[in-house]
Amino acid sequence: MVLLMSYPKGKRMGSTKLSTKGQVILPKPVRDALNLVPGTEFAVEQDGEAVVLRPLRPFAATSVREVFGSAGYSGPAASLADMDAAIVAEAKRRK
Repeated sequence: MVLLMSYPKGKRMGSTKLSTKGQVILPKPVRDALNLVPGTEFAVEQDGEAVVLRPLRPFAATSVREVFGSAGYSGPAASLADMDAAIVAEAKRRK
């Protein structure tokens, strides 16, 4: 089994077994190294004799430069009181 991300190639970080239910437990060093948490979903791929698990991310990786200014607001800055009032007004509207 190969986990692709920032996992260094060739570095063995433990072993695991396939259960009778087809489940595999990822060793803790692997989970820690890749910041994998319970509920992480994976794409499962076959590459020759290897099984490749790729963590699915809800959004593609982006940089600040790619998304900066995407809101498109060009008016004066709103005060915290104005923002609070807008939130309350929207919450009342949705009731």
